[in-house]
Amino acid sequence: MRIPFGTTGLELSRDVTGAEVLESAIGTLKAEGSEDDIVKKAMANPIGSAKLSELAKGKKTATIIISDHTRPVPSKHILPFMLAELREGNPDIDITLLIATGFHRPTTHEELVNKVGEKIANEEKFVCHDSRNPDTNVEIGVLPSGAKLVIDKVAAETDLLVAEGFIEPHFFAGFSGGRKSVLPGVCDQVTVLGNHCSKFIDSPCARTGILEGNPLHNDMVAAAKLAKLQYIVNVVIDEEKHVAAAFAGDPFQAHETGCAFLKGYCRVKPEKKGDIVITSNGGAPLDQNMYQSVKGLTAAEAAAAPGAVLIISTRCNDGTGGDSFYHALADCDTLEHLMERILATPMDKTDPDQWEYQILCRMMLKHRIIFVSEPAMQKTIEEMKLEYAPDLDTALDRAREAKGKDAHLVIIPNGISVIVEP
Repeated sequence: MRIPFGTTGLELSRDVTGAEVLESAIGTLKAEGSEDDIVKKAMANPIGSAKLSELAKGKKTATIIISDHTRPVPSKHILPFMLAELREGNPDIDITLLIATGFHRPTTHEELVNKVGEKIANEEKFVCHDSRNPDTNVEIGVLPSGAKLVIDKVAAETDLLVAEGFIEPHFFAGFSGGRKSVLPGVCDQVTVLGNHCSKFIDSPCARTGILEGNPLHNDMVAAAKLAKLQYIVNVVIDEEKHVAAAFAGDPFQAHETGCAFLKGYCRVKPEKKGDIVITSNGGAPLDQNMYQSVKGLTAAEAAAAPGAVLIISTRCNDGTGGDSFYHALADCDTLEHLMERILATPMDKTDPDQWEYQILCRMMLKHRIIFVSEPAMQKTIEEMKLEYAPDLDTALDRAREAKGKDAHLVIIPNGISVIVEP
């Protein structure tokens, strides 16, 4: 069996007879028509909303929140039709494209051209959101959690706020897309950090594929409503990152419809929880560092029996993915003390990257975790109190030594593509 790793994959040559293999069915999704046709059809039949051309009438300004360089949103097949329909309804409307960087670095012009195409990149007006610049953000309300809602002034001051995006399983927000264009997309760091606080991350509802009762989702929805987000075009992409389905219209109804559609393809359930679970972060580009690899591990966690051995195939060619993420685990005296400190951190004191090492620490306290990674990562992985193995066969041999030859093995080839149900 071949498990994703970088751009090549890793071979698992040990006998895995009797193992359960959990895979998303998204590969079976066969779209009708071209990518452009799929988006245009969705926009012609918006869910719970008037068409975008109707919403544009009488508005002086419009802002389209667009995804940044870290998201594989096929914007070239979305933005041309959103821009055209806005101008169809109002030829004089002043349009700004606001890049939703969230807590990420700014998007470069080269990355923008690659994402939206040269024509749009060079002819339209863009603003890159900066979550760390209080001068460009403004407080517009208070969220149900009590956190301040501080968003980009470009989003706050426009007459019509709309967004593009894509929907995929998300390891603590349930799903990406929809309301996430606003929070964390165009919010100030004070709001992003508050939303990702330890109390919310600790909720059993802050898991992949769960929206109901999810405190992060609830604040995200409230943020989108307070920001007056009126319309979205969200897509589902296939394994080649092509548009496979599209959902347009009301930000909440269209997003919920898209999530329900995707769940039908991504939902898996092991017949028996695994004593050993092997997974990956889907290969490049998402297995570029340890920080991102936490996502794939949460799928293994959801499929694991108590005290299981979790094995993740992840190249980590760019290292840990963050100094604070590394030091939180490397410098703590015990995992128990680290978790106590995290849970005692108030919402307004949330550390950058805290949510990522909180989730990893949660798994480490329950399971033995082996990273199959680049040899150069061995020292770092071990400093972070994790276990390194040079290949999948070695990792599985160690796991079977610990759990016994009859241990139940679950294999999730791509951990970020599935929703593991209990």
